[in-house]
Amino acid sequence: MRRRWRRWQAGIRGRLLVGFLMLFVLALSASGVITAFLVNDYISDRSVDKLREDERRITALVRSGPQTINSDQFETMLGPPLGVMGLDEDGDILFAIGTSAGREYELARLANSAARGQIMKTSDDVVAVLIATPGMRMTYDDRGTDDVAQLILVNDVNVDRDAIVGFVGSMAAIAFIAVIVLMALALVVLQIGLRPLSEMAQAADAIAEGSRDERLPVSDRNAETDVLAAAVNRAFDAQARAEDRARTFAADASHELRTPLATISGWLELYRQGGLSGEDVEQAVARIEDEVGRIRLLVEELGLLARLDTGLPLDSQPLDLARLAESVVEDARVIYSELDITFAAPPDGLLVRGDAARLQQVLRNLVGNAVQHNPPGTQVRLTLHHHHEEERVDVIDNGTGIPAADIPRLFDRFWRAEASRSRDYGGSGLGLAIVQAIVRAHGGRITVNSAVGHGTTVTLYLPTTSLTRAPITG
Repeated sequence: MRRRWRRWQAGIRGRLLVGFLMLFVLALSASGVITAFLVNDYISDRSVDKLREDERRITALVRSGPQTINSDQFETMLGPPLGVMGLDEDGDILFAIGTSAGREYELARLANSAARGQIMKTSDDVVAVLIATPGMRMTYDDRGTDDVAQLILVNDVNVDRDAIVGFVGSMAAIAFIAVIVLMALALVVLQIGLRPLSEMAQAADAIAEGSRDERLPVSDRNAETDVLAAAVNRAFDAQARAEDRARTFAADASHELRTPLATISGWLELYRQGGLSGEDVEQAVARIEDEVGRIRLLVEELGLLARLDTGLPLDSQPLDLARLAESVVEDARVIYSELDITFAAPPDGLLVRGDAARLQQVLRNLVGNAVQHNPPGTQVRLTLHHHHEEERVDVIDNGTGIPAADIPRLFDRFWRAEASRSRDYGGSGLGLAIVQAIVRAHGGRITVNSAVGHGTTVTLYLPTTSLTRAPITG
């Protein structure tokens, strides 16, 4: 139970509810304090105004001539919260009526030091005012008559404040009930509002348990939870694609390694059983060396792809791409002297910033594919030119072409359109994948256009550099 309570407190629902209630209670408390101050000021101001009004009435009555007033009538006329106290010419107390009773000595002491018309305040917040009443006489039913030289008119604000205290208590009770009701309503609203998150959590749990097709629910309201769910779904899709690629990569890598390993194992087993002698042994060693070389090449290419995938920076130096391309074409002409391989580039060269060895590897791979995977007599052209803010390289052949269905998969790892012929040429199925990774690492892009029976054009775009170009010589 305690663990569930702690989990509820740490959850969004608990924190939102606590935060909402804290804000509501804070607002109620602030409004209550402000209201209490305002009401207190209002009561104080009203009591002073009441005293001033009664002061003017009594003063006007005194000025009209000598007055004789019965004490009982005067007390009835005043009533709570008012009171009055009479003093003779010597400042002695004659009587105390209404709320002045019980405060006679404190009021007399205050009157001795107060000026006429000055507002006085007792220790229990009773306000009073001193009025001169020459010629006023007070009669009593049980005794004679007194000459009243001064009157102290009293207004006990505590009567109103007691009512305010009762009002505040009632408001506190109402506020407490309101907090409980709002808590219940907030729980309902939060339960409805956070329902999409609960559904998302259930879907995420299902995905974590292995349901690869499960996705978070997304409505057409485009609410915040829908935006979040769509973003998470895209992340799940990307993860699923990455996992698929990883599984395919592992399966293809194991398949590519299985063939040379099986060849090596077969020759070694044949030798162990005594089935080889003389020239056969030399042939077996040569075949084993070939397969070991193929494994070494595969491992090196896999290592290069792994480094490129991690985003490790390549060596970046200003270089003339035209010079690299020209050297690649010269090597190809030597190796494939029977083919027509041509080269064209601007006289001022193509300056880029990059890794010369890797870019040369890209050009060798593209030219090598064009001459190896086409019939004799195929013409291959390597052209370079400026293209807006990029440098463009085209490898063009008029060979057999590539079916349109195969073009989207050309850069997939270990994919071959003609697997047997690729192995004859020692290909691993990683060449174009490496080409694409190197080009992207340089901030470039690569495209392929091909038509069966008409040939293929592979186009490479690389960002240009602002360095001054020098003409190509030689």
